[in-house]
Amino acid sequence: MSLARTVTSGPEPHSPEEPAKLQTPPVRGTWRASSEGAASTHREDTRPGLGTLRRAFSRTSQRPSGQVPEEDLGLFQRGSHFLFRSLRRAKDNGSTADQSHATEVPGVTHGPEVPSRVMDGRSRQSSAGVGRKELEPEAGKSVADLITERHLLAAFQQLRQLEVRLVAEKASHTFEKDPTGFARRAMDLCLHYDGLAAEIGAIVRETLGPDGVDAAALGELGRVVRAEEEAHPAPPADGDFLLTPRRWRQHWEDAVRRSAQERVQQAGAGEAPGAAEAEAEGASGLARLLAELGGLVRSDLHKVRQEVQPAYSAAGFPAWEAYLRAFHGAVAQRLQELAQDARGCEQLYVLLDWAANVYGSPDFLGAPDLTLSTEPLPPLLAPALWARLQNDYTSFLEAKITSCFDSILQLEQSRWADAKPPDVLQGLYHTPLSIDVHMLVAEHVKAAGAISAELEATTLRICTRALGLFLPRFEKAFLESKAVNEPYLGANINAYEELRTSLLARFPGTFEELEKPLAAATYTFQKRLLQGLQCDVQPLFRVLCTKAWLTQDVLQPLMDKVVAFARHLEHVAPLRAQETLQEVHRYVVREYLAQVLRPRERFRGEERMTSSQKMGLDAQAIGDTFQGLGSEATWLDQAIPCVADILGETYKEDIRRHLETLIGSYPDIRRDHVRAILALRRLGHRRNQRLLQHARDLLRAAAKAAGSGAAGGHVLFEEIEVPTSVDVLLTCI
Repeated sequence: MSLARTVTSGPEPHSPEEPAKLQTPPVRGTWRASSEGAASTHREDTRPGLGTLRRAFSRTSQRPSGQVPEEDLGLFQRGSHFLFRSLRRAKDNGSTADQSHATEVPGVTHGPEVPSRVMDGRSRQSSAGVGRKELEPEAGKSVADLITERHLLAAFQQLRQLEVRLVAEKASHTFEKDPTGFARRAMDLCLHYDGLAAEIGAIVRETLGPDGVDAAALGELGRVVRAEEEAHPAPPADGDFLLTPRRWRQHWEDAVRRSAQERVQQAGAGEAPGAAEAEAEGASGLARLLAELGGLVRSDLHKVRQEVQPAYSAAGFPAWEAYLRAFHGAVAQRLQELAQDARGCEQLYVLLDWAANVYGSPDFLGAPDLTLSTEPLPPLLAPALWARLQNDYTSFLEAKITSCFDSILQLEQSRWADAKPPDVLQGLYHTPLSIDVHMLVAEHVKAAGAISAELEATTLRICTRALGLFLPRFEKAFLESKAVNEPYLGANINAYEELRTSLLARFPGTFEELEKPLAAATYTFQKRLLQGLQCDVQPLFRVLCTKAWLTQDVLQPLMDKVVAFARHLEHVAPLRAQETLQEVHRYVVREYLAQVLRPRERFRGEERMTSSQKMGLDAQAIGDTFQGLGSEATWLDQAIPCVADILGETYKEDIRRHLETLIGSYPDIRRDHVRAILALRRLGHRRNQRLLQHARDLLRAAAKAAGSGAAGGHVLFEEIEVPTSVDVLLTCI
């Protein structure tokens, strides 16, 4: 306040040749009508040049452009800082007589309204009169009017003329005795330049607005920016702030960025749900917001390419590239904000999918000549943020997949509880287990693969780990349920077989570690199938090798149960059905031989010959039955006939040949089995010893063949236990 009183306390010295001062430019919405009432009337009376400025203010206030952002105020501040440094140089160059004026000048840097305070008094009245003549040439319009009417190039040309004149007068030391006059004129020049720059920002803000594109204004903008760059190509060597480049191109790019940010922030602005509602909407609300965002960006960039770019092209302005970078940065900033609030697996995936597949798609802009990849753009999401989102997504995904497997198990348990038999699909017992698992894995792997190969590999590992934990849980729960029967066992065998083959084929190199658990579980279900059959037929084996057996067909009921069991195998996967059928075939032959080697009754003479013939007939019946069922275990067909031949052979020397056939066909036979067979035949001591010695030699040769891998891996006699009876002991003696 003391500075103001000092300035107005007396007349200011000034040169009669001092050029006119510029009128304060109309900066939209930033200067308030603070000089109302008597004060404003006094200023209008004492400074005629402000009349034009007030008219410009009146026209500007009628425009619906709102207030100038804080960024535009920096233009005025920068102009003031430049002026302050110049005044300090003027102070160093001024005479001692002008010290009082030089010390008053720093007050000018306090703000945009300071020049009107500095220009109080008689010196302002005299300079204002001259300024009107210079600001209203033959066209009759001031620089402020030209800026307001957006004749930007004409306004710049006038400012440039005044700038050149002011620089020339400064160089000629015209202001050595009047630094305050230089300060006024320099400040007014800077304010008008800043006002012109503010108008550039206003034009950019209105470009994408609802009123459409003003092509003439955009062309004028491009020309004035280029004119300024030609007028101020580089900073002057002496550091004169008046000739310093105004960097309007950079200011234009900043305005484009702010405009893009404002437009992007409009997406979803109409929806402001509460926290509970937003949580309930979840991924669907985020998907709608991103769809609206994509539509807005697409529409604005179409407008830029079709209307804005042609208007700038005459001035050689790269409008498309600037707007593309601006919208890219604005979208990136908006996604970062959304990422902070993303919760749950679905929302994170929607965000990642939109960034990778929607925005990152070459067809995002919907036109073949428009693409986001015309030049290298930075990643939409920073690598660290992208990695964090993927990690968060995989954490939620792991819990979700585990929950999905829990739901699959619950559905299966509900089916078991209903006691409803499984469906038959394409001739096989069917359970939805395999389809549910396949869909669960394929869905999440495909979704992850659409985002990145790394996320796909991570999802595969999560699915593999979760499935590995699910399989033993499912097996345990099923075997403990009341649904353990042939149809459900067959259905589960089919499901596990589909999982083993299909998953390995579809995702090679990933599910190999589950092959063994799946095969082990399948074997468990097959073994449970056999146990059910064994419980049914085991009592029927007890009537074999009895007196009744010699005269009755006691084998037929047993084979009927085998045939009934085999009907279930027709609805099991062929490979597993064949394995199970062969195991049933081996079981029947093994149990039959076990009854023969552990007879409940001993046969002599004619009964022994009859039993040998009966065994031959039973062997034929067993072989024909299993051959009819499709068993491929033909290696079992010789076991019963060989034993029957030994028992019924009348020429004792041929028993040696029958032993060779038996041991050669079944190398797993032991000496105990040979003794038990010879005990049934009741040969003499010496003959038994010779046959046992020959059998020992054959077994040694068979053992060597088995050690070298020449023999097959069939097992039959090894699982038959032979008790040590008195007859066997006598045979050994």
